[in-house]
Amino acid sequence: MQDNSDQGAQYTSHEYHSYIESCGIIASMSRPGTPIDNAPIESFFSTLKAEWLPDTSNMTIEEIAKDIDEYIEFYNNERIQLRTKMSPFEYRQGAA
Repeated sequence: MQDNSDQGAQYTSHEYHSYIESCGIIASMSRPGTPIDNAPIESFFSTLKAEWLPDTSNMTIEEIAKDIDEYIEFYNNERIQLRTKMSPFEYRQGAA
């Protein structure tokens, strides 16, 4: 069992909320102890790190962003999920 000690203090600060509000962004945060909000994205990033983690030391930010965009495209449209035996796109089409 992993202990998640990140309490996100930087995201609860007044300065942060003032800044994102000035950008027209609405914060979405759950109460402490309810990590379910993060589960989908944490799962995605875990998969991204396991399946795509090149040596980025000689890559530009633009190259890294392009590679991540390509991985997201692959993940959503081609990568078969073990649980559903479909890509996320195919699964969403079936649920619609």
